[in-house]
Amino acid sequence: MANPSLLILAGDGIGPEVMDEVKKVISWMGTARGIHFDVSEDLVGGCAYDAHGTPLTDATMAKAQEVDAVLLGAVGGPKYDKLDFSVKPERGLLRLRKEMDLFSNLRPAQCFDALADFSSLKRDVVAGLDIMIVRELTSGVYFGEPRGIFKEGNERVGINTQRYTESEIARVAKSAFELARRRGNKVCSMEKANVMESGILWRDVVTEVHQRDYQDVELSHMYADAGAMQLTRWPKQFDVIVTDNLFGDLLSDLAAMLTGSLGMLPSASLGAPMANGRPKAMYEPVHGSAPDIAGQGKANPIACILSFAMALRYSFDLGDEATRVEQAVEKVLADGLRTADLLGPEGGSPIGTAAMGDAIIAALNASV
Repeated sequence: MANPSLLILAGDGIGPEVMDEVKKVISWMGTARGIHFDVSEDLVGGCAYDAHGTPLTDATMAKAQEVDAVLLGAVGGPKYDKLDFSVKPERGLLRLRKEMDLFSNLRPAQCFDALADFSSLKRDVVAGLDIMIVRELTSGVYFGEPRGIFKEGNERVGINTQRYTESEIARVAKSAFELARRRGNKVCSMEKANVMESGILWRDVVTEVHQRDYQDVELSHMYADAGAMQLTRWPKQFDVIVTDNLFGDLLSDLAAMLTGSLGMLPSASLGAPMANGRPKAMYEPVHGSAPDIAGQGKANPIACILSFAMALRYSFDLGDEATRVEQAVEKVLADGLRTADLLGPEGGSPIGTAAMGDAIIAALNASV
């Protein structure tokens, strides 16, 4: 059988630095575990604009459609702030999500024991936390029409449209229920059915999908603002949260800080199965391009490495290898190794990006 194919789009800022550490893990998988990948690389975001005048070329888009999974680093930076909206680096990322139809965004929030005291919340609130937010990614207010800034009388008006079809809601609900069956078997659906018609439809469709196919999974509903409050009050009440594009964007970043650092959190964006049965998929760390530390070797590569672990689990059915990578990360943290973003108020001596990657490889070697 042919090797699984990966397209690496390292992007901007710290993207190339953290992706270099992922490449070490990919190489280790081949040499130590006999698991080989056909890896290609290309440009996305600001670097693609610098090279081609567009944040994503048609050729790169075509490659992304053909491979088994895309690994993305980060896009954007202040250098591109004054570009026209249509060619900003983020448009390349949005195009990938839209044209690959990556409708189900998985955002885990897991608190490693070694970092429980680093969260802004009390240890007993976050220790052992392991929740998954499933965010609808290709519809809603970020894509709805009409949209734009228009002249209305003597002033400008900005318009964005929240729009969902039944089928768009149903497929992300199914994704959440299927995921819950592999975890704690609970789904909480969050919307604003009290003030938004799209929220009413969201609640209705999620309930219908549950009644039809997933009655074995516990389902609850919560308004998204109440959900934000509950995430900071007692997040361990949740297992899988499913929500729309806008609320998912907000709630997943809120959940990220429960763990102590954005530098720790991976994500997966999944679509419909391809001919080989694997889902269309893109994996990326939650953190941004962090231009303030780019090129300094300070970035935390763990989120990007854990994103590759998610690819092992969800694209390649290599759950045991994904767990091996996650346990290596946990071992390194338990040993007290920290990048600068993981230092608490007491301070300490941080290690650099490459050193963290090397430490994870050493932990992987010790696991064989």
